[in-house]
Parts: sequence; C-alpha cells; structure tokens
Amino acid sequence: MSTETLGTSTRPHTPFGQPIGEAVHGWQGATPIASDTLSGDRVRVEPLDPDRHGGTLYAALGESGKGPRDAPEARWTYLGGMPYEDRTGFDAWLAAQADHRDPRFHAIVERDSGRAVGVAAYLHIVPEHGSIEIGHLHFSPRLQRTPAATEAMALMMRHAFALGYRRCEWKCDALNAPSRRAATRLGFRFEGIFRQHRVVLGHNRDTAWFSMLDAEWPAIETNLRHWLSPDNFDADGRQRCSLSALMARSPDAG
Repeated sequence: MSTETLGTSTRPHTPFGQPIGEAVHGWQGATPIASDTLSGDRVRVEPLDPDRHGGTLYAALGESGKGPRDAPEARWTYLGGMPYEDRTGFDAWLAAQADHRDPRFHAIVERDSGRAVGVAAYLHIVPEHGSIEIGHLHFSPRLQRTPAATEAMALMMRHAFALGYRRCEWKCDALNAPSRRAATRLGFRFEGIFRQHRVVLGHNRDTAWFSMLDAEWPAIETNLRHWLSPDNFDADGRQRCSLSALMARSPDAG
C-alpha cells in the first residue's frame, strides 16, 4: 500500500493506485444497544415499557399545544400519520413498538414527576460499522421546546458515542422545518436531500439527512453542558445564551 500527500493530509492508496479511506486502527465495532436507562437532571430516557409508561404517555401525547400544528393529530403528520384512534389502539401500538429491537424505543420520563412525556428511538443500528440513528421522536406539548427535550437528546447522543459509535444520524422529511432546525441546533451537520426517498400516505417524501461524528462530539457535548447548566437560565427560566449561538462559536461548526 502506498500513500499520497494532498496538502497537509496523506491519502492511502492500494497497490493498484486506487485512493481509499484512512485506516481505522483497532476497529472492532461498537457495542450493541442494550436496555439501559439514561439519567439526567431533568429527565430519564428509559427502555419503553407499556405497563409502566402507557398511562402517562397516552395522556401527555393526547394534549394539545398552543397552535393548530400542536394538535395531537398534527404532531403525527411527518411520522406517517396518527397510528391509533383510542386508548385500545394506543396500547396495541405501544406494545408493538416496545417489542422492536431496531428501532429500539425509549420513553422520555420527567425526573421529578415520573410522568412519561415523549418517545424516541435508536434505529438503523449497525455496530459493525459504528453507525446509529436517533429518530421516531414524538414529544408532547409538555416536553416540546424545553431544556428537558434537549437533555433527552444529549443523553441519547452521549450514550451512543460512549458505546463506540462513530456516526450518529438524524433524518426527517425535508419539509419538516422544526425537525431540521432541531438537528442543526443540536450540532448535527446537514448532508443533503434524498429525493423521492419514500411515499408516505400517498405523498412524496424527500428526506433530509444530518450526521454527527465521534470526533465532533466532544465540542458539541461541551456546548450542550454549558447550555443545560442552571447558570444559563434566569429566575424565570429564560435562557441567557442560546444553544444555536454556542454551536456557531464552535471551531468545528459549519
């Protein structure tokens, strides 16, 4: 194998002169996701348990927010439509999600009240390549746009990288502007649009792809810790510095 110097980097080549990626020394794969509970100051991210989480989760997801797009049905638009009509249907849907191993669903539980207020999942879990996605996010109005929601995502990202994953992905409908803003705010980098990726409820879906790499995580985690610190909020709970501003200052932002 030979190498080629390009600027300040050296690119390996095969004996046939073909450029290849840099060696990943000692790579043995990431650790598979297990049934771990992730604990923060505001929330716990717990493996989904219909018996333990079903009652409070059904109530939370049935609440309406302040605007028409925060109605229960509207919050399912970019997730393929509301998958249940009543409590019986919800229980059946929740049990089916809890049985999956990929996606592996979790409940987001308020630390103080013990109420489940949202769901999230790890999916497209490929330990041999060190790639994992965070998705199937469904937050109740009680959780949306709160420090608790940010902490839940930080806990899931931290856990993935601690298990040795090299790449964490975020994907959403390209027309889902709130999800795209959330990805950027959390430090994910936009990679592009997969055109005509799916047909969802009879409509075309282009999918926006975002990613975060293990080398980028330490700086992102520092920003998340800074933003989540109690010192970053005044007596009325208003943030002193936005997470987007902190991410923009990071030397790896872009």
